[in-house]
Formats: sequence, C-alpha cells, structure tokens
Amino acid sequence: MSLQPALSTWGKYPAPSAVLALLKPVTWFPPMWAYACGAVSVGGANGRWFEVSLGVLLAGPLLCGTSQAINDWFDRHVDAINEPDRVIPSGRMPGRWGLWISFIGSLLSLAVAALLGPWVFFAALLGLLLAWGYSMPPFRFKLNGWIGNGAVGFSYETLPWITAACASLGALAPGPVMLVALLYGIGAHGIMTINDFKAIEGDKQMGVATLPVQLGTRRAAFVTGGVMLAAQAGVVAVLIVLGSVISASIVSILIGLQMLALPRFLKDPVKNAIWYSAVGVGLYVSGMMVSAMALNNLSP
Repeated sequence: MSLQPALSTWGKYPAPSAVLALLKPVTWFPPMWAYACGAVSVGGANGRWFEVSLGVLLAGPLLCGTSQAINDWFDRHVDAINEPDRVIPSGRMPGRWGLWISFIGSLLSLAVAALLGPWVFFAALLGLLLAWGYSMPPFRFKLNGWIGNGAVGFSYETLPWITAACASLGALAPGPVMLVALLYGIGAHGIMTINDFKAIEGDKQMGVATLPVQLGTRRAAFVTGGVMLAAQAGVVAVLIVLGSVISASIVSILIGLQMLALPRFLKDPVKNAIWYSAVGVGLYVSGMMVSAMALNNLSP
C-alpha cells in the first residue's frame, strides 16, 4: 500500500463532531459501568476515587471509543450498505483518518493504562488485541456471531470488572468476584446480539454471519433473551450460595421484569430490538451493581 494517499489525508482534518461520532459515546457506558462494578465489588472505590475515575475513563472514552473507531474503519464497506450516513461512508471522516484515530487511541489507551499499574496495562493490551482482532482481517471475529459477540461481551463486561477488582487489590480477585464477572460477560453476548438485528441485509451481503443471519430473527431473539437470563440466574445462584439472599432476591426481581418485557421483543425482534435494548439492558446492568455491592458486603 502506497503511503502517499495516506499521508495526503493529514491535511484534511476531521471536524470534532465527526471524531466524536466515530468514537460513539453512547457505547461507552457498559465497560465504564463494569469497571465501576469491579471496583465496588472489592471495596476498591473507598478512598481511591482518582484511580477508579481514571480507570472508568480508560474503559469508556479511550478503550471502548478506540474499539468503535477500529470497527467503523474495517466495517466501512458494510456500513455503506447498512448505514450510509455513518461518519466514514458519509465522507465526514476524510481519507484514512478513521485508521489514524484507531492507532492514536490504542497508544493513548496503553499510556494511561500504564499509569494505573501492571494489572490495568495488561488488561488494556488484551482488550485492544480483541478489539483489533474483532474487526481486522484476517481475524475478523465478528464474521461469526457466536465468536465475535463472545469476544465483545468479555471485553465490555468481564475484563473491565476483573481488571478493576485486581487493580484495587493488587492481586487476583476472590473466586466469587471472578465468577460473577464471567457470568455477566457471558450474558453480554445476548446484549451484543441485540445490536445485530438492525443490519441483517447488509451483513448477509457482506458475509457477516451474525446470529440473526445464521438462525433467523425469531430464533436469534430467543437465544438473545435466553443467554441474558441464564447468566443472571447463575449470578443469583452464586449470591444464594454466598448467603446474600436479599441481593439475590433483588436480582431475581430484575430478571422477572426482563421476562415480562421479552415477549414484545420476540414478537418482532427487528422492530423492537432498540426498545428491548433500552429496557432489558437497563435492568441487566442494574443487577450488576446490586451484585457488586453484595460481593463487597460479603468480603472480609
């Protein structure tokens, strides 16, 4: 690849609004929330507000924002079919600036992670490797919905939770904390699948085998809801074993509310995916913090 076309794009700077659109602030919440839950679950937020706040910013605007830039760059051809008004196919992000921002975000993320210690640095490195592998050929984990959504669920929920817990303790987090973080990451596979219902036609044309493409919309919706509910049921079981009956009851109520919302999603998954994302995911992440507080109360 010739460097001349790439270098010439440096003279055409993207507008700040285009950069913000590329980084997609609306996607930052899950990893930021998971990092906060990880800190809370081991009492790491007590008296360490600066470190926790910096970790939350690392998980969201830096790492998650960078992953969005990476994904949009390598998905620009798919987006030209599914969502041509996105920042790269629409031309608002000139030349190869989408790629440059991905590189800059990766380096900046590692620099900030290094300030927070080895646990955070190596977790950030792993998260970036998964982000690049998710979107970049020849890996393109996203080409298979089972693998790609699993990688994202782990990166968005399990990894930041465990990272915050281990960084707060300066050692491996207790087994129950690790298990709950893993379960919420597994459940996030379903959350990631919700986003796939809006791009079925373009994904079919470009060979992206999301679950709606592989299974059809209704079966994929059943899998989506089932994975989310099963993972949370596992969390309830962990809390009961640990003796936190009240917290287990609260999470069970949140699961019940999701079950009440699920039939509307199953009736028309394409039409109601955004609605279920708002309702179901909101209840899901509420249970995450309830569980984190329960784990903190149970710690010695």
